[in-house]
Amino acid sequence: MKLVRSVLVVGALVATGLTGVSATADAAPVTRTRTARSARATRATSSVRATQRKAALTTGRRRIALARIREQREAQQPRFKMDDSGAMVPDIRAEAAIVYDPLTGRVLYEENSQLPRSIASITKVMTAAVFLEGNPDLSQEVVVQREDVRNASTTHLRAGYKVSTDDLLHLLLIASDNAAARALARVSPFGAVRFIERMNEKARELGLDNTSYADPSGLFSANVSSALDMAKLITYVSNDERIASIMRSPTYSFPVGRRTVSVNSTNRLVRQGDVDVQAGKTGFIRSAGYCLATLLRLPQGNPVAVVVLGARSNAGRFMETRHLFNWLSGKGTDWFGAAAPKTTASIQQ
Repeated sequence: MKLVRSVLVVGALVATGLTGVSATADAAPVTRTRTARSARATRATSSVRATQRKAALTTGRRRIALARIREQREAQQPRFKMDDSGAMVPDIRAEAAIVYDPLTGRVLYEENSQLPRSIASITKVMTAAVFLEGNPDLSQEVVVQREDVRNASTTHLRAGYKVSTDDLLHLLLIASDNAAARALARVSPFGAVRFIERMNEKARELGLDNTSYADPSGLFSANVSSALDMAKLITYVSNDERIASIMRSPTYSFPVGRRTVSVNSTNRLVRQGDVDVQAGKTGFIRSAGYCLATLLRLPQGNPVAVVVLGARSNAGRFMETRHLFNWLSGKGTDWFGAAAPKTTASIQQ
């Protein structure tokens, strides 16, 4: 009898919808429906936000690209201003610049030329000069180490590569290879730490009063100098054909095992070949801007150092250099006289 009553009670409860089983069964479809709607709404919102982010990113990139195009177009046109004497002189867009006559030590044009600034990879000019001081064997084989390539930013080397010091010098001055700079400092008689000390000693010996080095590659913003100092340094190294001949090379290739590594000069003036470049080096990090130190030969035959520091773009540093070069070329014999020197052997060091 008890069993029959229990069955009857349960049946009644089921019939009236008062059991937990019945309630749960009815609620489950509703809960699943709400969850599905919420998931669809979340996906829709995420999709809209992703589309908005993508559109904003595309717009930002387009604005940056257009800004660069505008800067390049502006840089193509030389600007001029009136100096204190009333003469028309170039009005550069870079932070600092100089046109320097290495034969007389005369400054022909300047803008903040003695202001110390970060010089980025123009640092490598001194790296080459210090490494070559002891007339090292340029056929010496060097095994590239992990510390050479770690966070090197720009490099064509890998740990374990076996290359000559001559290859490293070419990578240093043509491709602006940061790992090559570290490797040269490491295998030099000075060692990595003492090498940097020697770079600073050499700067003082050359009278580069606004110049200081913190590493051999130029990746550190603490590598600073002035346009005037870099004009003097590029003039100095132009007398070393081991350095100058490399700086004049538009390309370089060398074997590594079964493969060949080929690099192009970072100096657009060298690659284009329409300006007589005697020596030159590029440089860029964010704190330095786009930099270029060159020794050029004027149509009259005279050498002239042109240095541009802190240009706004890669193209801008070359265009500013061309504008200064063309402006000076237009002076003709007014500044240099009819008799032009035929060599740079007498350039003051």
